[in-house]
Amino acid sequence: MSGRQDDRARPQDGGASRGRSQAPRRPRTRAGTPERTVQPARRVAYEVLRAVSESDAYANLVLPPTIAEARLTPQDAALATELTYGTLRRRGTYDAIISAAADRPADQIDGPVLDALRLATHQLLSTRVASHAAVNESVNLVAAAQGRGASSFANAVLRRISRQTPGEWEQRIESAARSDDERLALRSAHPVWVIRALRRALAAEERADELDDLLEADNVSPDVTLVALPGMAEPGEPRRPYAPTAYGSPGGDPHRVIAESGGTVRVQDEGSQLVALALAAAAPIRAGERWLDLCAGPGGKTALLAAIAHTNGVTLEANEVVPTRARLVRNAVRAVPGEVIVHERDGRTFGAARPAEFDRILVDAPCTGLGALRRRPEARWRKTPGDVADLVPLQIELLSSALDAVAPGGIVAYVTCSPHLAETVGVVSGVLRGRTDVSEVDARAVLSGVADSPIDLASDGSGRAQLWPHRHGTDAMFVALLRRDDDPGVRAGEGD
Repeated sequence: MSGRQDDRARPQDGGASRGRSQAPRRPRTRAGTPERTVQPARRVAYEVLRAVSESDAYANLVLPPTIAEARLTPQDAALATELTYGTLRRRGTYDAIISAAADRPADQIDGPVLDALRLATHQLLSTRVASHAAVNESVNLVAAAQGRGASSFANAVLRRISRQTPGEWEQRIESAARSDDERLALRSAHPVWVIRALRRALAAEERADELDDLLEADNVSPDVTLVALPGMAEPGEPRRPYAPTAYGSPGGDPHRVIAESGGTVRVQDEGSQLVALALAAAAPIRAGERWLDLCAGPGGKTALLAAIAHTNGVTLEANEVVPTRARLVRNAVRAVPGEVIVHERDGRTFGAARPAEFDRILVDAPCTGLGALRRRPEARWRKTPGDVADLVPLQIELLSSALDAVAPGGIVAYVTCSPHLAETVGVVSGVLRGRTDVSEVDARAVLSGVADSPIDLASDGSGRAQLWPHRHGTDAMFVALLRRDDDPGVRAGEGD
């Protein structure tokens, strides 16, 4: 067994954003239990796993400061990163194995013990870490957190797991599956509902046969991709294939390159760069245009748009309803010359307050984040089908608000980091059915014009574009480009 989200699933009131980036609490040592030695990388990984489980934290926000606080060497930092993301990525599969070895459902095991078992199971079945080290140090973690009785239980479970090979465990848990999709879920470490949603999205492009490749790509750590803000920095090497602003990390610590750039270079997925570039390239830019990023946090796309706006004599405003994320937006655009006003309004009412004022609007809508499972592995276990049902009405309201705020002839880019059809084509089609003053611009043609090399964009019969990890090496970003027509009699779908 081997296997790897800017938080796009935030609600407009910001309620679910609280606590997710907080530093993890140190595992408490039980009274009377002596502190036992645990290798620093494993301790850091365990602390982050506990923060994810206990505080609803995001690993990509918690891990870097935890590594820095522990003062890990580069080698130990790399190990801590692999242990953290590897364990989170395959959590569902490991829970099935732990349940079988413990002879009780994983959700009936105390959280601190279960996270230590998950961490050890990953080391035993998916890494080259010595079995005795994986077992002994995980048992020590349990002893420190829960006492000797719990550590004896953990030791017994891990000894049972270590007696069988990864292939034997895979065969054992899959034999208990009730359907082909359940077997695939265990093998690929994706919930069944996510597998079915991804299959439907691929089938819409007549490429359902790519499902296994997509699931495999979700379990591979993504390469670090940097963005060079146009007019402020030049892309280095190695260049990424599509976005003219994108290049790979030259090796070593990318934070050194970022710090030396003064904010003109930063980490950003190539897919995120492409959808922002698509809005800028959807029509010739005229000096004096007014642009808006309606759902701007944490500000990566905002900064890219701000740099393009500055070089073209354009004014950019941003909006982010969650105050903590609005601060991130302000920090993100600090390196770009000129002022970017950042509002803290409910995006659903922005169009009514500022009707027909903007020439281009980006709606990077809150979504389930199923397109960023490579870098947000915990999202696959945290999200449910109910999240889709809750988010779709919000997405529709945000897109409708943006179409009210854009001037006749202006363009709105509707973007999600999710390929789920309800969050992508379902939202766009639903909004278009209710309006006769909007037509679609061919986003596939725009992206092809932006890309530095040919980009394989399948068609579902519309001009909307879907990027994929397995096909493009990006997050699964979706983009639709909608133009508000001067003539309200023009029907949706009749544009170019």
